[in-house]
Amino acid sequence: MLDPTIIFDTSGPLESPLTDEVLREVEAQLGRKLPAAYVDLARRHNGGVLARDAHPSPGRTSWSANYVAVYTLAAIGRTASFSLCGELGNAFWIAEWGYPDIGIYIADCPSAGHDMIALDYRSPGAPAVVHVDQDWNYQITVLAPDFETFLGGLIDEPDFDGDD
Repeated sequence: MLDPTIIFDTSGPLESPLTDEVLREVEAQLGRKLPAAYVDLARRHNGGVLARDAHPSPGRTSWSANYVAVYTLAAIGRTASFSLCGELGNAFWIAEWGYPDIGIYIADCPSAGHDMIALDYRSPGAPAVVHVDQDWNYQITVLAPDFETFLGGLIDEPDFDGDD
């Protein structure tokens, strides 16, 4: 279990702590079960700006040669605009921006919508965490085999030496 104080900066969560009722409603609306590590984190800190703001990438993206920048993790809920079922949640990215319907868009990047982080449910088992790059024809790059591994791989962006 990861400590949310090492994942989020000092800003507050995006929504109230997660309840069982809200979790059931959100999963029903999304049509998918969320990873246990995501749910556990949301019960302690429900979304917000990430303190560790980058993740290694196995190859070049529109952002960098070897990593992607990650900004905000979506809350599990619907009241905050950037919650999974909020105004700028999962459905918005698919319907308004044309992102592929591969799963659930869980984190935004500092590119103002030109790339996103998603849970990819296309394969059986736990959903992989992927980077979807709108500027590169919605190229999908696997960042981690699951959400918990993704969180553990987050690092401070200045720690990367790759070109931008």
